[in-house]
Amino acid sequence: MASNAVRAQVTAKWQDSFARLNRSEPGISGLMAFSDAWTLATEFLKPRDLNDLKPRHQYDMRRVRMAFDTINKCRRLPVMMEVFLEDLHNSQHLIAREVESHMNLYSEKSDPEIVRALIFRLVEWYNAWKPPAELGQTIISAYTLSFQTHLFSILPASFARGVKSLVAATLLGTVSLSSDQRDGALWHAFDMLSLIERYETLIASVGYEYIESHVHETCAGAWSAPMLHKLRSWMLEKIVPWMIWPFARGATNAEEAKTMMQGVGSRFEFHMHKTLCDLRTKEIFDIIVDFPDSVPALNDLKECLQRVDQRAELVQSLRRANRKRLLHPGADTKDILLQYVSTIKCLRIVDPPGVLLFKVADPIRRYLRERPDTIRCIVASLVGDGESGDSLIDDNEPIHPLQQPEVENYADPEWTPEPVDAGPDFRANKTSDIISTLVSIYDSKDLFIKELQVLLAQRLLALKDGNLDRERRNVEILKIRFGESALQVCEVMLRDMTDSRRIDQHVQSQKPNVMHPTIISRHFWPALEVSDMVMPGQFQDLQEQYAKEFSAFKPDKVLRWHPHLGRIQLELELDDRTVEADVPPLEAAFIELFSEKNTWTVDELMARVGTVTRSAALKALGTWVDMRLLKEDSENVFRLLSVAGDVTEDTTPKLAIGGEDLPPVISVQQQQAEQMRVYWKFIEGMLTNLGSLGLDRIQAMLKLAPGYDRTIEQLANFMEAAKREGLVTVKDGLWKLGK
Repeated sequence: MASNAVRAQVTAKWQDSFARLNRSEPGISGLMAFSDAWTLATEFLKPRDLNDLKPRHQYDMRRVRMAFDTINKCRRLPVMMEVFLEDLHNSQHLIAREVESHMNLYSEKSDPEIVRALIFRLVEWYNAWKPPAELGQTIISAYTLSFQTHLFSILPASFARGVKSLVAATLLGTVSLSSDQRDGALWHAFDMLSLIERYETLIASVGYEYIESHVHETCAGAWSAPMLHKLRSWMLEKIVPWMIWPFARGATNAEEAKTMMQGVGSRFEFHMHKTLCDLRTKEIFDIIVDFPDSVPALNDLKECLQRVDQRAELVQSLRRANRKRLLHPGADTKDILLQYVSTIKCLRIVDPPGVLLFKVADPIRRYLRERPDTIRCIVASLVGDGESGDSLIDDNEPIHPLQQPEVENYADPEWTPEPVDAGPDFRANKTSDIISTLVSIYDSKDLFIKELQVLLAQRLLALKDGNLDRERRNVEILKIRFGESALQVCEVMLRDMTDSRRIDQHVQSQKPNVMHPTIISRHFWPALEVSDMVMPGQFQDLQEQYAKEFSAFKPDKVLRWHPHLGRIQLELELDDRTVEADVPPLEAAFIELFSEKNTWTVDELMARVGTVTRSAALKALGTWVDMRLLKEDSENVFRLLSVAGDVTEDTTPKLAIGGEDLPPVISVQQQQAEQMRVYWKFIEGMLTNLGSLGLDRIQAMLKLAPGYDRTIEQLANFMEAAKREGLVTVKDGLWKLGK
């Protein structure tokens, strides 16, 4: 029963197929016509070898179209297409042979023109095997997909390199306005073979690399002019015309091309911004050094960071550069402060909220806090006492009070949240001026106030013309910054200087005196150098006369002299010459004693002037020996040279002159160094008798001296000071006397 049913089903299908192929024609005439049409169509579609020199058979296209129409009516066109694709697959070796030949030649010569020729040849193969358009787009699409699939399967890895070099050649030709006329046909061939879709990333990489090369060539080290606008113009003039070929093919007008290139154009522009951002990130330390000439580069960097999220890379790059080139013992504190100030100004341009500055500045602030002379450098800049031409403060910058950290007011309608990359310790306060930022390195401003007082006292006591205008202006500015209450002591110091001049004028009007002392209030001035020195002879008389007149004018006050401070202008009348000198008081006291007798010992001189260290006495006497007014006849015995003819060749000074005079207002470190000078003779004797010694050995032996209670760190500071004066040298940790 089942076999009869199957037989009936097969018979029905056979009858149906025969009727479809025979098309109701009498007999089998329709079937014969289908057979002829099938033979003609398959022969027409069969792939041929382009390298076969035999002429191709010429087909009557009318008959071919009729054959395809017959096959289509018989609904056998899909079957015929399968046969055609199978023939296509079996003929791929013909294309593979040509690809291999061209790529072997390219591997030898690396000439992109060989790849160009191969692509055009592949287009010839594609067109030669392509079915006629009458078969419909479906069959042509199937053919194209099959051809490309087989083609991509036989292309070697070197073909991608060849395509890249060929695309680069087309880009260079477009940029240099010398593009080959074949470039249009080449991109059409790329499109026909779908090479653009397959190698889109590679084609884009050619543009990326060329942009990188151009940015580095034109922008590296060029900080004084804005570069982004020039780069955008260059992209529009040079890169966009080339981009039209691969990325806007088929566009009929400019608007359509713009729409088609919108995505890839954004990627190219992003890459241009990223490349410039990377370059400026690497150069950021030198850009800051070159500030303010590098402001255009900073503005470019700011705009790039808005397009490229590389803020973290910028912070890390600058922190690495600071550690390597700035935050080390070889850098001067003033240079570190100058770079820090420039960093503040630069990063405020790049990132106004201050997040980048907060992250970069923290290591610099911690390092400056550890340096002992940071406060003095900042204060010196505040009062305009910088020795170099560079200043931490811009004279054109408005003067503001020191700004304190503020608590955020969330009720403020203009309140904005902190940036997303701000750390937990960041506070988005108002932008502080430079001085407020520098002072905030330390937790308290009291350190700056004390240093200001010391520095102002030194400057006031060093005045020779009595002009206080500059100091008054500085104090008024500082009062704005630190507040009036913090500068009250400085006000008293200025008032003392004014009162001192007024008192001196009154005293001089009552009884003229060649002495013009500076009278200050003991309780309001920083500690001065203390000494029990007594001025001898006429100096003592002048002091007493002045004190008497002062007491008559100010009966409720008493003068306490500091005779060791100040300068004295002398006119020395000798037998054959007159010598003018401007010397410290101790030198004047010694030369005054030589008016009593011509020969003195050092001990006698020291006994006459009070408590004076031997080193200070020898230094003072050495001044007159250098001026050929005294001669050391024997050790510690000096004679006055009343006649210049007494000077002989052997009067070369035997004394080592110390360093510059210390300022009258001394710091704690200077006081400790002065106290250590008492023990210099012990150290000198050790190094003379025992040769080179280490610091530990010197410290151990000094502990045997009466009253010595210094630490080894204080001894090290003193030895360093002695080395700067040339008294000692050190090598491999061993100290010895200088030559």
